[in-house]
Amino acid sequence: MIQQKEITLRNYPRGYHLITSEIEGALEELPERGMVNIFIKHTSAGLTINENADPSVRTDFETIFNRLVPEGAPYYTHTMEGSDDMPAHVKASLVGMSVTVPIKNGRLEMGTWQGIYFCEFRNRAGRRKLVLTVYS
Repeated sequence: MIQQKEITLRNYPRGYHLITSEIEGALEELPERGMVNIFIKHTSAGLTINENADPSVRTDFETIFNRLVPEGAPYYTHTMEGSDDMPAHVKASLVGMSVTVPIKNGRLEMGTWQGIYFCEFRNRAGRRKLVLTVYS
């Protein structure tokens, strides 16, 4: 059986934000076992799973990604939407548009120190939409 729903995240500032609890809250009763795929419907933001305890990880992500893909580089040609737009597209491609998490005993089966991150790469973005698909 497949269940699917779309949710809209609140407006987040640029950065890496733990949204595990938002995802869990949006998912109604989960099957005993299965998988959930979380897909973001945008090209300048991404999703990943990583460290959920130490907030310095999120700060380091921002620092590292900004060094890898700097804003305002003279070689960008896609610049009509601002200096953060093209770097946001590249960062989103590096991180990815979806994550898949196993379900066990009706719960997301992640490691103790794992959390789902919403990665906002724009300086001023709007609300972002996610599609949650549960496979059982």
